[in-house]
Amino acid sequence: MNAPDQNPSLGIVIPALNAADGLAATLQALDVGRAVFALDIVVVDGGSEDDTVAIAEANGARVVASEPGRGVQLHTGAGAVAGEGLLFLHADTVLDPDWAVMLRAAIEQPGADARAYYFRFALDDDHPGARRVERWVARRCARRNLPYGDQGLALPRDLYDSLGGFAPMRLMEDVNFIARIKHRCGYSSLVQLDAVARTSPARYRRDGYWLRPLRNALCLTMYFSGISLRTIAKVYG
Repeated sequence: MNAPDQNPSLGIVIPALNAADGLAATLQALDVGRAVFALDIVVVDGGSEDDTVAIAEANGARVVASEPGRGVQLHTGAGAVAGEGLLFLHADTVLDPDWAVMLRAAIEQPGADARAYYFRFALDDDHPGARRVERWVARRCARRNLPYGDQGLALPRDLYDSLGGFAPMRLMEDVNFIARIKHRCGYSSLVQLDAVARTSPARYRRDGYWLRPLRNALCLTMYFSGISLRTIAKVYG
């Protein structure tokens, strides 16, 4: 237990691979959380060949080396970071300035030890296609309570450990873990916070604002249909 004058501890895990372009902004947006939480921020590097490691260290994060693969990196980071609570965040996602205040308020509510929290999805792009994707994601979360990893995920360490952590999967590790949270704690155990996680639009600009979401939706259907990750990876691209 924390003493009354102590902030709760929060370990933040950021898997990264050649993430130099957006990592500084991601880390700088976390600084406001130091007024609310005792933070330990770990960037789990999967073998970057750019300035990812230097940028992480320059912005106050510890760096842990890992085999590449987001599931593996998330699992490694959870074991390396300190904190009663955990927040998993992508290296190209920037949280709103009120993220920490909202998360702190949420975890102080009754029943928070059996809940996980995620943020509202947004893309850092003025393209009309970005607004369309945001509406699709909002609809998915409203109807299925199914966030993806680029919306962040915060939960108590005890709950994370009891679920066995992230599986060392090449992809779909976020969907797999969310399904286990729902199975253990119930559908309503996943709670969206009213703070935005603003993500890089690079994948959508590269693959198209129609094709990328359609690929994502097809991969999700394939996963829940039991199709192999090797086959899904070919569709995901």
